[in-house]
Amino acid sequence: MSDSTGVWAVDTIVVWAAAVAAVAAALALLWAVVRGIRRIVAAVDTIAEDWQGVPARPGVPARPGVMERLDGIEGRAGEIERRVGGIEHELHPNSGASLRDAIDRVDRRTSWLHDDRDQSE
Repeated sequence: MSDSTGVWAVDTIVVWAAAVAAVAAALALLWAVVRGIRRIVAAVDTIAEDWQGVPARPGVPARPGVMERLDGIEGRAGEIERRVGGIEHELHPNSGASLRDAIDRVDRRTSWLHDDRDQSE
């Protein structure tokens, strides 16, 4: 060491202080890296749990995963499509069995009761 104080005890203390500071800095850097990795792992774990679902445990209900929830949504969407198709069938004239056909029949049968042209004049 070319920069020495000439006092052996002081030079030794300076070297040990530098070593301790270097080790402390390395430990602080390692702690920051490990903490960052733990946060990333926790986030990935949360995403995996949301994707796969979580089984029930005492006091906590099960949470279905994404695929199970999508399957439920598709099932409900199919039921809604079936019901809307039934409603559409009733709203348009077709084979004579729809609600629209029944209303048109009633309108034809009762049109003699009131002429719409009288009201517009």
